[in-house]
Amino acid sequence: MRRHIRCGRLFTGLGDGAERDQTVVTEGERIAYVGPSAGAPVAAPEDEVVDHSGHFVMPGLIDVHVHLSYGNAKTEEDIDLYAPVEFRALRGLEAAQRVLAAGFTSMADPTTSGRVTPSIRDAIDAGLFTGPRITCSGRQITNRQGLSDWYPSWVGVPETSIGVLARDANEGIAEIRTMVKDGVDFIKIAMDGDSMNPMTSVLVAGYNQEETTAMVAEAHRLGKKVVVHARGAEAVLYSARAGVDVILHAAWMDDEGLEAVVENGCLICPTFSLVVNDIDFTRPGDGCYPGFPDAHKREIEAAQRSLAKARDAGVTFLSGTDSGFAVTPYGEWHARELEHMVTYLGISAADALRCATVNNGTFVRESGQVGALEQGRLADILVFDGDPLADITQLQDRSRIREIVLGGETVNLAINPKAQRLRSEFSYEMWHQVYTQERIAEIGMNRPVPAEAAE
Repeated sequence: MRRHIRCGRLFTGLGDGAERDQTVVTEGERIAYVGPSAGAPVAAPEDEVVDHSGHFVMPGLIDVHVHLSYGNAKTEEDIDLYAPVEFRALRGLEAAQRVLAAGFTSMADPTTSGRVTPSIRDAIDAGLFTGPRITCSGRQITNRQGLSDWYPSWVGVPETSIGVLARDANEGIAEIRTMVKDGVDFIKIAMDGDSMNPMTSVLVAGYNQEETTAMVAEAHRLGKKVVVHARGAEAVLYSARAGVDVILHAAWMDDEGLEAVVENGCLICPTFSLVVNDIDFTRPGDGCYPGFPDAHKREIEAAQRSLAKARDAGVTFLSGTDSGFAVTPYGEWHARELEHMVTYLGISAADALRCATVNNGTFVRESGQVGALEQGRLADILVFDGDPLADITQLQDRSRIREIVLGGETVNLAINPKAQRLRSEFSYEMWHQVYTQERIAEIGMNRPVPAEAAE
């Protein structure tokens, strides 16, 4: 049986605009026809005809930067220490379903606890649960000065952390070989971190060029792509020279690094959402205020300069959000990344949509089969009431979603609205500040008078 979807406007991901009076015909999990309704195959009596002539039809969206094991974390300790890894997997499955319900039929997870996301991926692939198509790494490989080495040296990098400490290329290669054995889709290396070196006020790479090249070469030899967290100029340069596949962030990339990115065909995923959401949403009562938002303001300014040069140089961009933190909760802000790409990259709405569809579709494990509506591809389709080409912010309104099709089947998810978070998932801060006499006076509280003095 075939399914004939009559489209009001059709954005295939392969062109700039959306065409009117188009029809998409699906057969099983794949697309059998895309084109003018006048030329579409005649529907047989047993076929299903779906009238979306009043709606905007596009490929299912893709987010290539989601962390399913994080649990909307408020602190790094929440990510690494508190919830058991087994519980993170169960919680992460619900997170994946929230991603799908937001219209994102595919996603990639560059860093997870243990084997959490590969297990979620496999459970979905096995048909045990409904969820998006998932492409994932294992734990991220990190060194000193890199992400995941954020605890004091006497604590180290716990086994339950999202990272694994590899102090040189040999240790990194050993981890890569283990991860490949465990079935990851790609390798993630944290080339630098979040904090500037206090002695130099710059981000320092955790690995030198020789080490980086050796690890990337081994991953590629084993048939795996490499994604790096690289915000500083040094990390971007070493990564690009080594020929990594995707660079996350790249805010402080310099001209030398950009030249290497272009020469080696690296893709860049700016990941504006965590940065901008932190600036927009963090409140004075939050523990990271004002340091973290202020740092992110400097980062967004740097990114606008460096990534505009990358845009003009013809670098291909991917779209990802860093979802999984308290300011980027699952299912909430994925589509806002497209608004940020229009605002901070200066690209069109159509270009932003292509980043989240056809461009992202080249990275995931179903490369060439998702991200565009074309004959022979997988039938992952989003039906929307509106026109995101005219107003990209409309995609953030999930009430406008009329249908989500995954592999030719309509998605029907019943996510429990009463789901709760357990106190044991998060670090427990008993007080937000130290209540000295001076602080009590500042906030206008009167100290209690002892009972004997009152008499």
